[in-house]
Amino acid sequence: MEEIDVQAVVRQAIQEFVNNEQAKAEPAHKAELQEERRRREQLERRVNELVEENKRSRKVAEEAERASAVRAELQRLGVAKVELAFKAVQDEIVRSEDGRLVARVESGELPVREYLAAFVKENPEFLPARIPGGSGMAGMLKSPAGGGEAVTIDRIRPGMSAEDMRRVREEIVRVASQTLKGL
Repeated sequence: MEEIDVQAVVRQAIQEFVNNEQAKAEPAHKAELQEERRRREQLERRVNELVEENKRSRKVAEEAERASAVRAELQRLGVAKVELAFKAVQDEIVRSEDGRLVARVESGELPVREYLAAFVKENPEFLPARIPGGSGMAGMLKSPAGGGEAVTIDRIRPGMSAEDMRRVREEIVRVASQTLKGL
């Protein structure tokens, strides 16, 4: 009888077993890889959506900050109709590459303060009337005793300095006492 190579038979049996096991497991691995690919693509889409949403949110926040800064500067300049003045100047005011707010004019870029000051000077109709009241006004109220700027309802705002708050309170007391004297 011929000698049978036992080692070769065992190797061949093991190889066949391994090949069969791989053939059985291969569809499961492929399905698992496809599932992982689908999850990864879904996560990538979600990340891209979040990035776009973040960009939109930043743009909205920057626009709100720009509008707020322009309105605040218009108020500081004494503009009575802030919203109307803002609508008139909003298209010229943009953010420069270095992040500053500037106005784009024919001669180039101007800082916002200079541009708005020039705008208000050229358009005094945005400022409060010089002579308050009209023909039905009974009598002119006296200016505040301190001799500083007149206190108006438009100047009262959150975050005022302590000195401004003191002047507002004094003006309220003065007007209230004048009103009570007239009764």
